Formats: sequence, C-alpha cells, structure tokens
Amino acid sequence: MNHITFPGIGLEFQISKVAFSFLGIDIYWYSVFIVCAIVVALFLCMTSKDNYGIKFEEVIDVAIVTIIFGIIGARLYFVMFNLKYYLADPIRIISLRDGGLGIYGGLILGGLALVFRAKKLELNPYDFLDYIVPFVAIAQSIGRLGNFFNIEAYGEKTDSFLRMGINSIEGYIEVHPTFLYEAVSTFVIFCIIRILQKKRRFKGQIFLLYLMLYSFIRFFIEGLRADSLMIGEFRVSQILSAIIFIISLYSYIKKQKD
Repeated sequence: MNHITFPGIGLEFQISKVAFSFLGIDIYWYSVFIVCAIVVALFLCMTSKDNYGIKFEEVIDVAIVTIIFGIIGARLYFVMFNLKYYLADPIRIISLRDGGLGIYGGLILGGLALVFRAKKLELNPYDFLDYIVPFVAIAQSIGRLGNFFNIEAYGEKTDSFLRMGINSIEGYIEVHPTFLYEAVSTFVIFCIIRILQKKRRFKGQIFLLYLMLYSFIRFFIEGLRADSLMIGEFRVSQILSAIIFIISLYSYIKKQKD
C-alpha cells in the first residue's frame, strides 16, 4: 500500500496499484480506469444526438481501429524517448501494466487511423472528428486518474495548497499533482466543446477547438512535470503542444473565413 496525502486540503489515502485479482493475475487500477474511460466515451457517444448523420455502428467500427492504433502510438511515443531503458530489456516494451503511454503518440497514430478508416467507410473525416472529439476529452480526463494509483505523471516539488505528498526515492516529498490538473482541464474542455457542438458553424470547428484548448493547457502543465520526455533540454510535449496550437489556430481562422 502507498500512503498519499494532500496536506493543503487535509486529505490522505492508502492506495494500492492493484484493483483486484482474476485467475491469479493482478488487475491494476491503471487498466481499470483506461477501460472505464473507453466505456464512458462510447456510451456518451451512443446517446449523443449531435452525430452529424453518423451511425453509432460506424463509430464502433472506426473506434476499434482507432483504439488499437492509439494504444500502439501512445506506447511507441513513450518508448521512443526512453530507448536506453527499453533496449536493456526489450520485453518491457509490450508490458503496459506499469503505465508508460504518451498521449500525443496516441492522438497522432490513432487520429491517422481514424481518418483512414472513416474515409474507407465514405464518412467525412471532419464530421466524424467533430462528433467524437468531446468524448475523447472525457476519456482523457478519466484515464488520467489512473496515474494517481500508479503514483506517476506528477510534477516538481511545490508548497502549493494543492500539493500532493508521496514517498519517493528521495523520501517524503510534496509535488504538483499534474495528472489531476490535466484530468480537471480535459473535463472542462469536454464541457466547453460539448456545448459548442450544438452550435457548430463549419466542419472541423469542434475538432480544431479541442486541439487548441488541449495543446494550450498541456503546454503549461508539462512545464510543471517532473517526468517529461526530453530532447536535450527541451520538453517534447511542450514542443508538440506549441506546434499543434499554432497549426490548429491557423486552420481554425482559415476555415472560419472560407
């Protein structure tokens, strides 16, 4: 069991990475939250009336491909920037039980798979992306909570009232709960674009808004992370966030004028 505290708000927890065991195999909370994120996203998608003429059966078809390639992309992204660690024991590459997924890798490869599959089904990719992207945001929000149980994706030391106390290799430290910042932020993004989904003015508007909002908040949250993937002295996710924000902002302005 791990002892975690939030001294600024008077909370403390005793948590385990393991949610339950099935046939002698430990099932981690991280995995449970990922599965819950997918189930909730698909349920909300199924009950949504703002589907732009897209059938839920088509969503399931595209979602299967997107989820598979999204997980592969997220894992490859993380492994690519930790090659020394994984090359020392390559079997670790296929072991997801202890976390190790990079959201941008999942968004990029999963997004490409989505576009190709949607076109194969003769669906407009922008309609499809506008339809499902709010539910991607809520899935991110739920999935991030799995980091809490793995005690990962936290930030640098702080005396903020939201600080989280954990036991690390340095002993007891108090850090930014950056996973929680992102969980809350992506939930807010979900609420915003879900409302705007009903007032869409052009194809791709909701998707581009998501990209702008997420890349904006991720840029600043990443600056607080203690475990950022790096290229030299630069944080990879901050670089990608800046690029995605600029491209999506330009695309939004251009499409709005068209």
